Amino acid sequence: MAAACSPKVAPVAVQSKKKKASAPVANAQQSNAVKPAEKKVSDIALLLPFGLDHLSAGSSSYTTVTLKEADIALDYYRGFKLALDSLAGEGYNYKLQVFDSRGEKAQSHSLALNPAIRNSDLIVGPVFPGDIKAFTSAYPNSKQQVVSPLSPAAPATIKSQNLVTMTTPLEYHAVSAARYINNNIKPKKIFVLKSGYSEENSYIVPFRNTIDSLSKKSTQIVYLTVIHGQLGSLIPQLSKTSENVFVMPATNQHFITVTMRGLDSLAASYPVTLFGHPSWVNYSFLKADLLQRLNTHITSSDHVNFKDAGIMAFSRIYRAAYKIEPTMYAMKGFEEGMLLGKQLAEADAQSLLPVSFNGLLNEYHFQKKPGNGWINTHANVYKYTNFELKKVE
Repeated sequence: MAAACSPKVAPVAVQSKKKKASAPVANAQQSNAVKPAEKKVSDIALLLPFGLDHLSAGSSSYTTVTLKEADIALDYYRGFKLALDSLAGEGYNYKLQVFDSRGEKAQSHSLALNPAIRNSDLIVGPVFPGDIKAFTSAYPNSKQQVVSPLSPAAPATIKSQNLVTMTTPLEYHAVSAARYINNNIKPKKIFVLKSGYSEENSYIVPFRNTIDSLSKKSTQIVYLTVIHGQLGSLIPQLSKTSENVFVMPATNQHFITVTMRGLDSLAASYPVTLFGHPSWVNYSFLKADLLQRLNTHITSSDHVNFKDAGIMAFSRIYRAAYKIEPTMYAMKGFEEGMLLGKQLAEADAQSLLPVSFNGLLNEYHFQKKPGNGWINTHANVYKYTNFELKKVE
């Protein structure tokens, strides 16, 4: 465990919806006699998988997996700490205690009983779904919120009413895509291309439910399990004058490659607009020219636009502080640190949410779900334009 108090540094600008502070009212005759209130110090426990036990004499060394986990932990910590330093420059005060969860369920279970963590004002971590579940199942405080900082796992798999899920789960990517299609394209039909794997239902079901709700079931959804990229059976239903919207919730590389080839053939004769799975944003095998020809849209909560003014400003300050380039995890740490740190300083751990906040990578709009805690439900919608992803919503 390590602890640190945030020094005051120049604040880093982020896009946030700030509350207006009311002007202080003082009695001029009594002002000299009133003892100034002590500044609030917010105590934050940060639980990350550094795996420091691998550095101990006689222990096993880092593997490729555990070293990657440690890199993620360090990057997130740096971003989070930089956010608290920025807020300290605005006059807020923090005590940050850092604990090594090791990426192990047993260690996470043990940390749940640690008095230093139990007495903190806010808990951020552990990172991985199994570790979060182990921690929350053993944590004795039924009221204190526990922040899941990086995992998009469905909160229903963890089942903790005190959980705060910061990274948008897949279900809400599907909702965001459905909402965008309904509000901006307004198609009469939507073609859902399935690979046959059951996990695609985690996307398809909330997508269908949202389309049915928004369109009052006036938009027809046509399902096709695609074999070897063959889409010819859909041709009688396609339009030559309006956009033909295709949704492909697949993550299998071979299926995506072959099916896109079939869509590319259709696009020569029919207007095609494709919506893909959010993981596509990280797939290097997808070619920008093909994605652009198919008018491809992808939802994302962690896409990094290096040309964004806010990200460029953050990167300069991060490089000055740490002498390295920031990763996406550092940016996530920073925007979550800004959101949570500001709220904690101005309120308390029991009233942190709901709030709307515009971060470097994503927006934060929380909904309370019974038994599953608070969930960030926002995902940005991007479109391939000029061979790169451009935010459209």
